[in-house]
Amino acid sequence: MLEPLRYDFMQRALIAGLAVAAVCAVIGVFVVQRGLAFLSDGLAHAAFGGIAIGLFMGASVENAVWIAIPFTAGIAIGIGYILRRTQLRGDVATGVFFSFSFALGVLFLGLRTATDRQISVDALLFGSMLAVTPKVLIVVVAVSIVALVLTIALWSRLAYAIFDPELAALSGVPVGILEYLLLAETAVVVVVAVKTVGVVLVSSFVVIPAATARLVGGTLPRTTIFALVIGMVGAGTGLIVSYHINTPAAATIILIHSAGFAAALVYTRLKR
Repeated sequence: MLEPLRYDFMQRALIAGLAVAAVCAVIGVFVVQRGLAFLSDGLAHAAFGGIAIGLFMGASVENAVWIAIPFTAGIAIGIGYILRRTQLRGDVATGVFFSFSFALGVLFLGLRTATDRQISVDALLFGSMLAVTPKVLIVVVAVSIVALVLTIALWSRLAYAIFDPELAALSGVPVGILEYLLLAETAVVVVVAVKTVGVVLVSSFVVIPAATARLVGGTLPRTTIFALVIGMVGAGTGLIVSYHINTPAAATIILIHSAGFAAALVYTRLKR
């Protein structure tokens, strides 16, 4: 069953998949609790727009990520501003920026000339886990570690701000700053994850493990641990299964995550 791990490309894919699954699951717990499940999808499409701008400027796909990160973080801050300062809900703000960013991406890809370096739009949209290079792997792992360390360092304040923002604000917790920080952190993680799982599928890595864990977790620490385990087990299992049945890795992982969500849903219904 573990025979594929003899190959270097599978080892890189596994490490990248586990790193992405871990950080997306942990951040996803806060995103889902805040009612911003659609956020990761909107930021993934913002990343598409940012990468397209980088490609239009002549950067390679790998280097275009460094242009996409500030662009997507800016979009995330914009969503947060609208959410906090207007009467619009988070899904409305996300939907506006979702459409704008994706249209911008399509526009800039269309403006590229025939002499520009060729890119695989499918790889951008649906990911290419098996094509992760050593350089990309280093970036993915480094960003994942930094994001996890930052989240753990701010754990108590972030949890307080997300679960009871009004009481947290009265207690002197900088709720606004923490929310903007969470949005920016999510943006950076999503951009890096797009390199492995694609624009279309990355939101599932954020939302499904967290939603599954919330069904069965109970307390925040338990929910986070469950989300982490669900995300990483699904990523590892999905990658191995995809190799043996010759299916796209990211899609297979998400189907396994979805099966876990369905099982958790049935379990909670039967438990009542």
